Amino acid sequence: MATRPFRAGTRVSQELLDVTFIDHMIPAATAGTYTIGLEHVLTQGETPVDSSDPLPRTVERFEIRVPQFMLDGACVQALYPPRGADGDFRHVLPHITLTREYLPWAREPKWSLAQRRAPWLALMLFRAGELPDDPEALGQTTQRTVCELGADDDEAVLGPDLSGLDDPPLAGNCRTIDVPASVFKAVLPREQELYYLAHVRDVDEPKLLADGEILTKGTFSVITANRFPRGEGAYAAHLVSLEGFAGHLGGILPPKVEYVRLASLWSWSFRNDPSAAFDAAGILAGLVAPGNTDAENLALRLPRPANAPDAPSTHEAHALERLHLGYVPVPHRLITGEHTYAWYRGPFTPLTAQDVPALDTSTPHTTADFALVYDPAYGVFDVSYAAAWTLGRTVALADPSYGREVARARRQLANTAVRMMAVAHDPARSTAGVPSADTSAFGLSALARLADRRGGRTLTEALGAPQLPQEMTPDTVPLARPARAAARATLDEDAPAAALLSVASHQAGKLTDRLTELSVLRSVPFSYLVPDVRMLPPESLRLFRVDPVWIDALLAGARDVAVHTSLDERCDRSLRAATHSGDRSGYPAAGLLMRSELVSAWPDMIIVGEKDTRELTEVRRDVLAPDMLLCLFDDVPERVLIREPSEGIHFGIDTEDSGREVIGLRQLADGQDPPLGATLPGQYLPAAPDTVFSAFLRPPQDGGIPDVLCLEGDSGLIKPLAQAHSLPDLSPAQLAVQLVNAPLEQRLVPGQGS
Repeated sequence: MATRPFRAGTRVSQELLDVTFIDHMIPAATAGTYTIGLEHVLTQGETPVDSSDPLPRTVERFEIRVPQFMLDGACVQALYPPRGADGDFRHVLPHITLTREYLPWAREPKWSLAQRRAPWLALMLFRAGELPDDPEALGQTTQRTVCELGADDDEAVLGPDLSGLDDPPLAGNCRTIDVPASVFKAVLPREQELYYLAHVRDVDEPKLLADGEILTKGTFSVITANRFPRGEGAYAAHLVSLEGFAGHLGGILPPKVEYVRLASLWSWSFRNDPSAAFDAAGILAGLVAPGNTDAENLALRLPRPANAPDAPSTHEAHALERLHLGYVPVPHRLITGEHTYAWYRGPFTPLTAQDVPALDTSTPHTTADFALVYDPAYGVFDVSYAAAWTLGRTVALADPSYGREVARARRQLANTAVRMMAVAHDPARSTAGVPSADTSAFGLSALARLADRRGGRTLTEALGAPQLPQEMTPDTVPLARPARAAARATLDEDAPAAALLSVASHQAGKLTDRLTELSVLRSVPFSYLVPDVRMLPPESLRLFRVDPVWIDALLAGARDVAVHTSLDERCDRSLRAATHSGDRSGYPAAGLLMRSELVSAWPDMIIVGEKDTRELTEVRRDVLAPDMLLCLFDDVPERVLIREPSEGIHFGIDTEDSGREVIGLRQLADGQDPPLGATLPGQYLPAAPDTVFSAFLRPPQDGGIPDVLCLEGDSGLIKPLAQAHSLPDLSPAQLAVQLVNAPLEQRLVPGQGS
């Protein structure tokens, strides 16, 4: 049984996660020993009937056990920052995720009111040099018995009140840390703050996240620390038990106490290194900045030459127009041997490419000359489609399995066609149709004639009978040999055409898969996609459309392998039909290229293309190099969103564009726009010029320990955060929603800047 006074749901990182935050889950019975008594009372009216001989009373005792001084590793789902991590965690509040959703509330804390139920666990963060047991903040602990944890024989050490415990718990072992009194008072959450630092996470969809945290479907408890690891160096996080410290959680300790001894149920360490900070927000903003002034600056083309004249001549204007269309000049050797230059453009174009009516890829070719485009006005060739056809042929021949399959398919088709043409004018040929896949059936008519002419005898009798004299042997009647054109014309009839298509379909399975891969430009060298490195300089983002004619030429080159005879050319139409050639439905329509160190830092970054209200399908996505990302869509997007990949749900604060540390407010009202849990654009806390660190930290004089978040009181975070949402107070789930780090996002709207 559990109480859920507030259930706040939010989709974190939108399509990646579906997580609900819940205040707490309080079990109907907490840890302890319980007695159940059962007795039978028989009465007549109000008079006992069995008072002289009552039925026996039954009493049963049972115990609900919950981890108290040790925690099994199976109870820990995830840690953040990860164990041993080294990075910039200045804006993060560390947390631990537990597989047992009831665990933080399964033991009864004596200091907690029922309506604001606090957990008996707390996550405390210590910097190197603050713990004598762990001076280097490696997460080390000292093993002691539970009896030694109480520290009853040392006035300088305050341990938990273990009254009520007896053997064997007192003899058991536990892991402990001795916290200096000043550090304990400075870091420990106050009684009222503990309520906000634990909540429940309900995961609807399992996900494996970039930092290794596995969000398994189910319900988990989360305990968050109240200190930011802002200083450079090592930090140790300890999940500690607060049982037995009633009366001391407000920072009030006996005068002689120098250390507070705590049971550490789990610990880990990480290192904060701000100097190694990766400015992802700045890099992402820099990638899209050229499009803020003119979206054409993000088009995939060579930049206009710096020495281009303001008033170009006709020839110069033509060359500049070619560059604007995405072409680059390349060396070209004519068939006559002269060396000149030609224009080349890959499949990625800055503008919509027009169809080329003269480029016929519906029939096979043996050379790329058919795809050469000549500009008679300037005497220059466009070799784009010829290069695509040649590349397709080269890629196909480089794959032994593809070459073997396509050659086998063509030979099978040619042999089938020859058989059908051989019997095309046989008067005994069945008029009911030609059998399809079984090509051996095309010789049955000859066997039928042989059987008809044996005079009714069995074949054995006919072969053993005396031969007829020569003069009695009937003259053979030769069949008329049809003309080649007439024989091939019979292949267009329904039955032969169906037979050829059946043979082609039987052979085309692997060929179709290979052509499908080519249709999304796999196996195409990068130099064919981006022919000049100046089109995609370092730290740049480029948008483009995809030329379907270029892909047609590429596929034609691969398909035209092993076409040697005119019969191969005639049978090619069956092979094309079987491989669905000419169908552009699987072609990509547009995409983007990114060349940036952001790719290696965020290999799983989220890129979403949108058109109208539809999210486009991602046809292909590949990291082509450590700093190079290619993404192709099935349509031309009106908007492109680039988001930081989810690195697990973690809690902390955000930063404005100016770098001011703030909390980006999220929607807490259900049924509103934006929806519950979504970021409220432009709404931050606190107001400028304050930051979270200047407005909501405990005073550094409090024990000399900095960076501890203050939640309660007039100077705490809870009150102004609740007021920002017009609420009298916040619940743990609402605070968790607010502190979820918002992922970075950049929106591109081609034609309108970004």
